[in-house]
Amino acid sequence: MTLIFLNGGGMQGGPLHNQLQGAPMLGRVKSAPKYRYFSVRDEFPAMHASGGAQVVGELYDLPLTVLRDHLIPAEPAELEIGVVELEDGGAALATVLRNEFLHSSDLTDISHLGDWILYLQE
Repeated sequence: MTLIFLNGGGMQGGPLHNQLQGAPMLGRVKSAPKYRYFSVRDEFPAMHASGGAQVVGELYDLPLTVLRDHLIPAEPAELEIGVVELEDGGAALATVLRNEFLHSSDLTDISHLGDWILYLQE
């Protein structure tokens, strides 16, 4: 089991939530204020440790086999697994933007919102 911070399609109600195979949500949390947050082609969000914004997400207790067999294969090429800092100083796995995509024209900076659901509602 491992902690994973989800901030996009894997959250409750999202199109990738079923990839969690029923893993329990531990709560809604925020990241530490050290990230930039992007919309990638208005298809999915991506966080990158190069800013000062907090990101809203959900924390799950996920079996590593579910991560390996279901969640990672469903992620787009722009994202990779990394470790993020949470608001309380703790750490969790998360999907983060690969460095080579940081200057892509496909990115819209939504750091000022820090919330994928809120962004989709705009």
